[in-house]
Order: sequence, then structure tokens, then C-alpha cells
Amino acid sequence: MAFDFGLIGIIAVFGLSATGSALGTGAAAMAAAGAWKRAFLQNRPASFLLVALTGFPLSQTFYGLILMNTMVSSLAQLGSEMIFAIGVFGGLAIGISAYLQGKAAASACDALGETGKGFAQYVLVLGIIESVALLAMVFLLNVISALVA
Repeated sequence: MAFDFGLIGIIAVFGLSATGSALGTGAAAMAAAGAWKRAFLQNRPASFLLVALTGFPLSQTFYGLILMNTMVSSLAQLGSEMIFAIGVFGGLAIGISAYLQGKAAASACDALGETGKGFAQYVLVLGIIESVALLAMVFLLNVISALVA
């Protein structure tokens, strides 16, 4: 069996997306834990909303999975070079979005933990970052559709 760069692309799109999600949720979780510690030390209620902020970067793993499944089903129609490029650059776009969304979620956790206010605003800015990953996935799904048609 010959080495196929397309297989690296298929692995990369999911691996890079999931790595970004892991790094992003990790950063947000650390900030949430710190915010809860401060609340406990000050005998204030610890906001459960921090869990929601922590989980935002997880969706990018699903975007990578959706793109990966489409790539697998289109493998016969697309060349290895195209699958490789879509996988690596799509995975990077989605994964970096997840990582930076997690860093923004960490700041949101810190702010919400300190003030108890602003949850809706934090969700809005996290949604803007989410849009980058979503747009990357949709654009690449459209590219695949156009190439296999």
C-alpha cells in the first residue's frame, strides 16, 4: 500500500480541531476553577454558569468531525493533495478558533466570577469567535461539494 497524503489530511482535520478544543476548554476550565475558589473564599455563591462558558470550545471538535466525515465520503472524487490541504488548513482554522475562544472564555469566567454580571455579553463575544470555525467548515464543505459535482 502506497503512502497517501490525503489520509494525513483526514486525520489532521479532526486532530487539529480536537486539539484546539482541548486547549480551549482547558484554559477556560482553569479560569472557572479559580473563579470558584475566589467565590468560596469570600463565602459567595459559585456561579454554575461558568460551566457553560467553559464548554464553548467543544463545538469545534464537532465541526472537525463533520468536515472529516465529508472528506472521507468524497475521498474517491478528490485528489490526495486537495484532501490534505482541506484537512490541514481546515483543521488549523477550526482548532485555532477553539483555542482562542477558550482563552476568551477564560477571561469571561474571570469577569463573571468577579462581578456576577455580563453573562449575555460574554456569550455574544464567544459566539463571534465561534463564527470563524463555523464559516471555515461551511466554506470547505462547499468547496468539497463543488469539486465532487
